[in-house]
Amino acid sequence: MKYTFFVIAFVVFASSAFSQESEKAAVRVPLENYLKAHATGDPAYARKAFNSVGNMIWVKDGKYSIESFDHFITRAFTGKPAADEAQRKDHRKIESIDIAGNAAIAKIVLDYPTVKFTDYMTLLKIDGEWKIVNKSYYAEPKGSK
Repeated sequence: MKYTFFVIAFVVFASSAFSQESEKAAVRVPLENYLKAHATGDPAYARKAFNSVGNMIWVKDGKYSIESFDHFITRAFTGKPAADEAQRKDHRKIESIDIAGNAAIAKIVLDYPTVKFTDYMTLLKIDGEWKIVNKSYYAEPKGSK
């Protein structure tokens, strides 16, 4: 009887762990597309990452700012990589992902030569697909060396 209980408990635990890792891999898809958009400048990757309705939010010099994803994508991803892409390419990473049901948050760090961005992404699973629905960030300028 004890053995059966442990087998059932192990199967339930292993199934849950596999499901969580599978869901984490699915959440990574839009985040990786976001990173590819930064690496290539290709707006198609950004459009795959972001939900069609959503905003980017930040505070600069004490002023709260908001920009639609559509405007951000049009402005930031011109179809060409940044001029200093060679210095940027190994400095983008997904630092953490936390999932609860159909909602997730992720922290991404883009550590570039002149600025370090910390992005906090809110994601939702919509029609079976994870999408970024909100982005807030902090930009930390780096001093000249």
